[in-house]
Amino acid sequence: MLPAVAEPHAPGPHRRGRDRYAPPPVAARAVLPALCATQITGWGIVYYAFPVLLPRITADTGWSSGTATAAFSLALLISAAVGIPVGRVLDRHGPRAVMTGGSVLATVAVLTVAAAPSLPLFFAGWMLAGAAMAATFYQPAFAAVTRWWGPDRVRALTVITLAGGLASTLFAPLTTALAAHLSWRSTYAILAVILAAVTIPAHALALRAPWPPAPAVPAQQTGRNGSVARSRPFVLLATAFTLSGFAVYAVVIGIVPLMTERGASTTAAAWALGLGGAGQTLGRALYAALAGRTGVTTRTVTLIAAGGATTGALGLVPGPFPLLIVLAVAAGMVRGNLTLLQATAVADRWGTGSYGRLSALLAAPATVAAALAPWAGASLAAALGGHAALFVLLAGASAAAALLAAAAVTSRRRPVPAPAA
Repeated sequence: MLPAVAEPHAPGPHRRGRDRYAPPPVAARAVLPALCATQITGWGIVYYAFPVLLPRITADTGWSSGTATAAFSLALLISAAVGIPVGRVLDRHGPRAVMTGGSVLATVAVLTVAAAPSLPLFFAGWMLAGAAMAATFYQPAFAAVTRWWGPDRVRALTVITLAGGLASTLFAPLTTALAAHLSWRSTYAILAVILAAVTIPAHALALRAPWPPAPAVPAQQTGRNGSVARSRPFVLLATAFTLSGFAVYAVVIGIVPLMTERGASTTAAAWALGLGGAGQTLGRALYAALAGRTGVTTRTVTLIAAGGATTGALGLVPGPFPLLIVLAVAAGMVRGNLTLLQATAVADRWGTGSYGRLSALLAAPATVAAALAPWAGASLAAALGGHAALFVLLAGASAAAALLAAAAVTSRRRPVPAPAA
């Protein structure tokens, strides 16, 4: 028997009986607004400021765009590796020390990047940033609200991801405005001050609620938690999310060149990307309703397949441009749902007792795929003769991911013998 808690039809926030929703303790009620603020600020500064400042960095230093981007990709790879031990600490001790320390480290990392006089120190700054991402971005925030909010976690996760979706909306223009009057180094220095002022006190003061004990391991679950990560359903699901994640991130990077290849101006192509981001926010807002009406396997297969369908349509439909915009928005809606799908995957199948560790293990290969997607997508597009062919190939990857997700069915409940009198 596989070590899984079978919840194939668990409707997330609408479950009844012993899982009936109870509000988090009063001390935890500051958690959600604090995490919303820190996710916006952390993603906006540590992640989204880089693509805005990249042209200025290369112009000032003489480093190639590929070399500077490699440092950023290295940060993502490190975040995937560091996220696993961070998840273990979160499960045992809660998020306060992890996320507060991560905020301090993120500030040091941004200041190191800003002051780096040479390429090795620039890389070192981004390596620190990768560790900080693992301790402050979505994974630890998801672990916090999953334990504190329990059966109502989908609502809390949705709020956090909606807030996180505003990071680029707020900080890309702010970074641009600062860079218009300051050097990229001074811009990063000011952003580091903002990062410290918002995230360090928010994590230190708002995450003080008692950390609830891990739920008891159900009688149906056998073996240690480590056996879950080695089980067939977990491995298949991780592979499915990795393929799907690679396709999703390659689409985000490739949609602007795809549109320009179809004859759109750069400005129009940028609008397609931006409206896709708006669709992502809408998709996240609709996820709770979807989770309440579908089983976990059906939901997973449907959303991954929908991602492949929208990607394939973008690759096959030549126009007109308004139709391409509609497809870009639809693809964005699916992306928004996929974020929450992955956030709830562990709790929906294996419970919340080891959520931090298992979700980090599940997310790690997908994070690696996301780090490699920009380079790999561009290389594949060149080899295939354009981004239209790339999108068709990515649709095939999503179709394979959907088949793997369909096979990743957790074990069914078996009768548990009554204890001897």
